[in-house]
Amino acid sequence: MEQFPSDLKITALAGGVGGSRLVRGMAEHLSPQQLTVVVNTGDDFVHFGLPISPDLDTVLYNLADVAQKVEGWGIQNDTHACMTALANLGGDSWFRLGDRDLATHLLRGEWLREGLSLTEITGRLARALGVYHAILPMSDDPCRTLVETDGGVLEFQHYFVKERWQPVCRGLRWQGAENARPTPQVLAALQEADAVVVCPSNPFVSVDPILNLPGVRQVMAGKPVVAMSPIIGGMAVKGPAAKMFLELTGEPASVEAVAAHYGDLLAGMAVDEVDDPLVESLSRQLHYVRAMPTLMLNREKQIEVAADFLAFVAEIVAEERTARA
Repeated sequence: MEQFPSDLKITALAGGVGGSRLVRGMAEHLSPQQLTVVVNTGDDFVHFGLPISPDLDTVLYNLADVAQKVEGWGIQNDTHACMTALANLGGDSWFRLGDRDLATHLLRGEWLREGLSLTEITGRLARALGVYHAILPMSDDPCRTLVETDGGVLEFQHYFVKERWQPVCRGLRWQGAENARPTPQVLAALQEADAVVVCPSNPFVSVDPILNLPGVRQVMAGKPVVAMSPIIGGMAVKGPAAKMFLELTGEPASVEAVAAHYGDLLAGMAVDEVDDPLVESLSRQLHYVRAMPTLMLNREKQIEVAADFLAFVAEIVAEERTARA
């Protein structure tokens, strides 16, 4: 297994399946003292009175190695007896919660009512599942993604799951953004990091909610920020990222579009090997660019891809340290 400097500290920004898979791979190479994950909570919503945190749970279940192997979300071999019964009774079952998954949401709701913060709750759930890398919600304050479509404004999960992300996305906004703040733990993790990794998550709905919080971009300034592109050969592996690039920017999805979206924030970006012909042009946008395999469809590939990516990040950190010396 690849060895990395024991003092290398990484803070990753993640959401969704792609981000969770990279985080899962990195956790094989970095100790809990070396890797902290800041997770999007813009997808959070309340369903049947239960507080659901889809991205937090996807990261949690992947790090606990209990996530569904193919889909990447939910719990492997979960059953759906409760949702089947709900449907039989005439209930709305478009958001299918597994029976074991329900336990997470029931406890989260109970602990929220007791006054615990989302950060504290996530820590409790992680320890119960044997996860010791820190998983930090981006905020303890509600900051919900709303999707502006031709048919009106939709809560994100209604757009993403119920409507299967088919409505045209005309814009995004965040309910509660005026009051939402990053937690002290998030700001400390970013401040202490040698590098910040932007996972291959949807830039618009998984990463931007984190970056838009007050003070986040400022504390990241001056640090090496390295992304892995969520776009491979002009397409997204999962979800609506490619469609959103076209609908929100008017430009087709590409690694260049990803780099342009993050702009001056990035020092470098890893792209998939199929996009190797674009490395030269990307190098005019970014100081560090590398093509490598990035598909992570099983655990072995997650570990392998993470090793190559972390080697790239470690090289950038070392070069940046040398330049500052």
